[in-house]
Amino acid sequence: MSQTDKRLKQNKKAEQNDIYDQSFLLQDTISPKEANREVLKLAAPALAENVMMSLIGMADMIMVGRIGSAAIAAVGLSNQPMMFSMALFMALNVGTTAVVARHIGATEYKEANETARQTLVLVGLMGIITSAILFFFAEEILLFMGAEQDTMAHAMGYFRIVSISMIFNTIQMSVNSMVRGAGDTKSPMANNMVVNIVNLVGNFVLINGIWFFPRLGVTGAGLATAFSRLVGAVLALTLVLVPGKRITVSFKERFRFNWDIAARVTRVGIPSAIEQFVMRAGMMFFTRTVSGLGTVTYAAHQVGLNITSLSFTTGMGFAMAATSLVGRSLGAKKPDHAEVLANSAHKLAMMISGVVAFFLFFFGKQVSLLYSNEIEVLTQAAIALRIIALVQPAQSTQFVLAGALRGAGDTKWPLYSTIIGVWGFRVLLSYILVQKMGFGLIGAWIAMAIDQVARSSIILYRFKTGKWKETKI
Repeated sequence: MSQTDKRLKQNKKAEQNDIYDQSFLLQDTISPKEANREVLKLAAPALAENVMMSLIGMADMIMVGRIGSAAIAAVGLSNQPMMFSMALFMALNVGTTAVVARHIGATEYKEANETARQTLVLVGLMGIITSAILFFFAEEILLFMGAEQDTMAHAMGYFRIVSISMIFNTIQMSVNSMVRGAGDTKSPMANNMVVNIVNLVGNFVLINGIWFFPRLGVTGAGLATAFSRLVGAVLALTLVLVPGKRITVSFKERFRFNWDIAARVTRVGIPSAIEQFVMRAGMMFFTRTVSGLGTVTYAAHQVGLNITSLSFTTGMGFAMAATSLVGRSLGAKKPDHAEVLANSAHKLAMMISGVVAFFLFFFGKQVSLLYSNEIEVLTQAAIALRIIALVQPAQSTQFVLAGALRGAGDTKWPLYSTIIGVWGFRVLLSYILVQKMGFGLIGAWIAMAIDQVARSSIILYRFKTGKWKETKI
């Protein structure tokens, strides 16, 4: 029996159980129309998930914003070090997604499951350690971030509560990366929608003191986040611990650390880990630069970021599809498929990013009204959104094609782009424009926009060379 016949037989058996659909990998060529269909099949659930998360995140911030500018600043300053602490986990997820996708593309399902099992144990142990560090050093971290006295009053309780829930968040993210690598974007979408609805309802009742619940303000927002993450971890584990799923993790056999799997995951993940640390550290210094402009200005900055998160959804949704499709195509020894699928994801994302850019440019101020009644906050946020609207195509390109490179295991070039873009432009240029030239928040967002253009240019160059198709995992 030839390799193609064997793969066809395995795929048909899997498809009968509604686990895998990889028929596009058995074709000698794939047309742009077929590529669009495959991309949308994965991107649509991911896009719906991200839009839902962004809208609920916006609703959360709107509720927090009603408390005042200090409350908005407290949540914003807390989120940056939280994201920095997630850098290593995000890198492991990139490595896991790429390795799982390669195994699935090669119909090596047992190896894909073992990769997931090894990663899940490692993520769980690291999550416990990270939660403890964040909890015990909360005050020092917030002071380093430049939190002023009015902000600290809100931030301490929120930060410590959310830090405890870090373990749940890392598990959920890890499992989602595994199943997305296997081509399932619907299950993470459904789970994340439940989680975000739980978070939204929790915020509503705990921030405002609805029914018999006390009015807890920002602390209530922290409790709602922590509980929703617990729900998310439980739902995510059902995706891998229940037999018959795309990825099945079993602990019936004795667990032994597998150095070969660790080497493959880390070979892909280490550049991503460095990338994430470089990016998150840059974001923290960038945040310190902006927070030095005062609580009201930083609140405007945070409102702008929260609304802009809606623009990330397009790029992130298609990037998830590109990562899985490219990884599986290369696993099946179909590099031409990988390129066609990545180009399709890029073009579709660019079309939607144009609509997002129009929305941000012309209706940013109206949306900002939902967050605050302070004129200075609204005015600065609206200008910031117009600046970032102009670079939406670049932002979309950077997200999607970097996702394609990661799916191929070519994680060094996203690292290079981050070093140059984030530190060369966002951090350094924002410091010059804000601190030295007195441009204020406008200067910071100009630096953000140039960062996106720089990273997009580097990623696009690497993708056009085609060398990523030769990457070995």
